[in-house]
Amino acid sequence: MTAALLDLKGLTKAYPGVVANENVSLAIAPGEIHALLGENGAGKSTLVKTIYGLVKPDSGAMTLSGKPYTPAEPRAARAMGVAMVFQHFSLFDALDVAENIALGMENPPPLRDLARRIREVSETYGLPLDPTRIVGDLSAGERQRVEIIRCLLQDPKLLIMDEPTSVLTPQEVAILFETLRKLKAEGTSILYISHKLEEIRTLCDTATILRLGKNVGTCDPRETSAREMAEMMVGGTLHVPEKADAMGGRVRLSLRGLKAPSPRAFGTALKDISLEVKRGEVLGIGGVAGNGQDELLLALSGEMRVGKSMIRLDDEEIGHLGPDGRRARGLLCAPEERMGHAAAPDMSLTENALLSAHARKNLMSRGFLKWGKARAFAEEIISAFDVRTPGPGNAARSLSGGNLQKFVIGREILQDPEVFVVNQPTWGVDASAAAAIRQAILDLATKGAAVIVISQDLDELMEVSDRFAALNEGRLSEPVPAKGLTVDRIGLMLGGAHDMHVAEEVRA
Repeated sequence: MTAALLDLKGLTKAYPGVVANENVSLAIAPGEIHALLGENGAGKSTLVKTIYGLVKPDSGAMTLSGKPYTPAEPRAARAMGVAMVFQHFSLFDALDVAENIALGMENPPPLRDLARRIREVSETYGLPLDPTRIVGDLSAGERQRVEIIRCLLQDPKLLIMDEPTSVLTPQEVAILFETLRKLKAEGTSILYISHKLEEIRTLCDTATILRLGKNVGTCDPRETSAREMAEMMVGGTLHVPEKADAMGGRVRLSLRGLKAPSPRAFGTALKDISLEVKRGEVLGIGGVAGNGQDELLLALSGEMRVGKSMIRLDDEEIGHLGPDGRRARGLLCAPEERMGHAAAPDMSLTENALLSAHARKNLMSRGFLKWGKARAFAEEIISAFDVRTPGPGNAARSLSGGNLQKFVIGREILQDPEVFVVNQPTWGVDASAAAAIRQAILDLATKGAAVIVISQDLDELMEVSDRFAALNEGRLSEPVPAKGLTVDRIGLMLGGAHDMHVAEEVRA
């Protein structure tokens, strides 16, 4: 057998109240794409942070290329050929792309030379990126490209990728996979973390499964079904969301000629968007990252004001109202960026529950906060959505990405919205949690709410949606029935099929 590039023996790491990794061992061969799977909170992040030098294990040992490997910090890991693409972007918003990439290099070349190299690499790998763009003006998908290209410039021996495709289109995913296979052929090893199990089956040679911090087995994903891997992760039967027929209710939310400039210098303006969502209906909206998804949610949430008559909730014009006014009337939204937008990182879960639920859950009276009631609501979210955390006093940033996502979605759904708009509801969550979130969305619609799900996960949209529409350059295609839509026809809509005859063709 080929000697392992990276060999982990008995790694253990404990934090107050939780053992994140317990006696974990695994080996990654040269030129192998090795998947690391597990539920949110299973210990994946702690393990890869240990490999990358961000966490020091309490016990156990690592070897890299047969030599002891004990990186004291990420700089040491990078010097030994280990690079990492993080799930949460480690970027400075005020700097441009080239400056951000330079910060991750020990001896960066002059920015002009680096910018030229960034363009070359981005074009080679099919990930268009302007090195002069300010990162704060980039979409989530474009920020992910910065992280990927920064790592590729390091020519790593081992590339760790944490949810790298969560904001990529199917076409971008295909291009990325071509790149990863090329790296594999050149001898680069890849440790790949993803909750998209069909991706794992397509790409990876081996999969290691963590559950509650322990290695519970390995498998060949090419010979193991997605459901079998998911059930290894949860240690039981996986629940499949059940969708009821859409209710033939009245229109709850309508948009008429919605137009709005983007608040970002390089954002996408909304252009003449019209739609209706009825009681008990789920409208799925797909699109490539950066085509107006964020702007649409800002316009619906009230964070970006529009003309009074452009948005109607039931029979009331609400385009001029802010977030509090819309929430009081039952229109609730959950944005894509959970850390910093949906949740304040350094505030506790109790405080984060207060942020959006104080009015609908009666958590404030005459300017005074009802802390006991707020804590009880946070505990209700934690229990109902299986948020893995020691308690509601913990800061939002202490949660794994998937667990914070469950908290954010649960906080909104448990307020019983009349209309619920969510962007990327299952970004970065495991198969079991994704199924639970989708079921909660479907249950909300079954109770009579009108729901809009904005997502780049087409499988997710087809699973939950009654009708489907596509965003392209700030324009929305005419919604069509989701049942029977093919990938080719969806691709046609994502590419800008907005006119009536194409919509009729898609219906056929």
